[in-house]
Amino acid sequence: MNHPTPAIVTQAAARRLPRLALVLFCVAYVLPGFFGRDGWKSADMASLGVMAELLQGSTSWWMPSLMGAPPESPALLPYWLGAWAMQIAPGWMAADFVVRIPFGLLLTLTLVATWYGTYYLGRDPKAQPVAFAFGGEALPKDYARAMADGALLALIACLGLAQLSHETTPALAQLGFASLFFYGAAALAYHRFASGLAITVGLLGMALSGAPAMATLWGLGSGVIHILERTRETVPTRQDREVTLEAMGILLVAAIAGGVAAALDLWRWKIAVPQATWADWNGYAQLLIWFTWPAWPLALWTLWRWRHQLFSLQISRHLALPAWLCSVTVAATLTTGSSDRTLLLALPPLATLAAFALPTLKRQVAALIDWFTLLFFSGCAFTIWVVWIAMHTGYPSQPAANVARLAPGFVSSFSLLSLTFALAATLVWAWLVHWRVGRHRAAIWKSLVLPAGGAALCWLLLMTLWMPLLNYAQGYRVLVEQTVGKITPAACVETVGLNQGQIAAFQFYGNLQLKPMQGTPSCPWLLAESGPDMAPPAKLDNRQWNLVVPIKHPTDANQSVLLFRQR
Repeated sequence: MNHPTPAIVTQAAARRLPRLALVLFCVAYVLPGFFGRDGWKSADMASLGVMAELLQGSTSWWMPSLMGAPPESPALLPYWLGAWAMQIAPGWMAADFVVRIPFGLLLTLTLVATWYGTYYLGRDPKAQPVAFAFGGEALPKDYARAMADGALLALIACLGLAQLSHETTPALAQLGFASLFFYGAAALAYHRFASGLAITVGLLGMALSGAPAMATLWGLGSGVIHILERTRETVPTRQDREVTLEAMGILLVAAIAGGVAAALDLWRWKIAVPQATWADWNGYAQLLIWFTWPAWPLALWTLWRWRHQLFSLQISRHLALPAWLCSVTVAATLTTGSSDRTLLLALPPLATLAAFALPTLKRQVAALIDWFTLLFFSGCAFTIWVVWIAMHTGYPSQPAANVARLAPGFVSSFSLLSLTFALAATLVWAWLVHWRVGRHRAAIWKSLVLPAGGAALCWLLLMTLWMPLLNYAQGYRVLVEQTVGKITPAACVETVGLNQGQIAAFQFYGNLQLKPMQGTPSCPWLLAESGPDMAPPAKLDNRQWNLVVPIKHPTDANQSVLLFRQR
């Protein structure tokens, strides 16, 4: 029998995830990583440095720079948001925490927009499940709500989302505005004004956050999809003329976003055709597999099971829209240098595609997902706990020895608050496993509860139990403290060869007055990058500078510096 859709869903299976549980779940994922953390190397710290320069008036708001050099990501809006946050925040709040507030809101926007975007795609008649002969199939809104719950769980479960979505970089701003545009394009047939506003803000936000090419391509493709779809089947009162005007509006906004980016000199062509080598393609394959896990296999299954709609003459919006956005992003990932940060934008539409696989999964496949997830994340959580115990007690001895070897000089510190949150999260995970194997087996989103819960658990454990260790290994504070302890406080220091993360750290945490090295020394001190075997830079004049001491980063030799004093 040929069904109009491959989805067969009963009303009982379309039950929604309890709203309070869903909200608490998102809060438990968003907040860890924005509290108690230093700026990490190197993009996170570099962005913080640019924001501080804007606040101090040391650089132009229309051409931000860090010590005269443009930032690695050609963006404006993310740096403005951080600088505005520091500008209006009270003085008693730490500046490196204040700048994370707008970015935490952007991550929240990502989750909310993904849920609502999937919800409106799920309400499309072509996305609805098969109607039963005697009733009992899922109601349209209940089915769409269940799909949205599944998409949100799939997004949180993606392994690549955790760290990059908690950094204060343009990548997170791009993700937030891209998700807003996704919602607008998905809901345009239902809420013209709100969707139009979301599309406009989303595309302009993407362009001002360093992704003008992505904004233009997303907008152009979405406009074409909207005009080709028979939208009157979704909302019968709509006329072809209205649909055409809406599509033209999307195309116009996409063109405006590209034009604004061009006027502000935000276009940076980074096209690089991948080399035809096994190492390069293997690296791309590994990135695609782990970064988007577990959404990508479910998304591929969706495309296969719904292929008759995807390749039919009548475009199915719930498939065509996220498939287009994912395709453009994956193509950009293969042709740009910052592949992981580019691929981040594919996660919301990819999670939506993954959600539409849920009505078609067989029981054996769902059970395989549950068992794999249970073993994987339980093993990760167990490892995190064992290493934390070893850091504080010295037992087991092997993990304690590994920490001492990989992070020499690290001294663990105990936090009762962190321990409380970690214990609570672990107990919730145990309850969640018990819930999954017990009641509510019919819920359509059940197969994504454990992947999302496990990802949130491990991220929370890392951001509580391991936070001091991660700050020590991923941050610059130890390097800065060692350097400042050897020179005059607030001294004038010339630099040569330092990356932007190091420059920002010495300015922000060390309160040093940095200047690029000139021909004639203008400062009594100089910080230089360390070459192989801690050798000084070749262009450094040894007749003018005397090496005082090499300062090594405790966990990363590539971040070590050399301290010189003027002869």
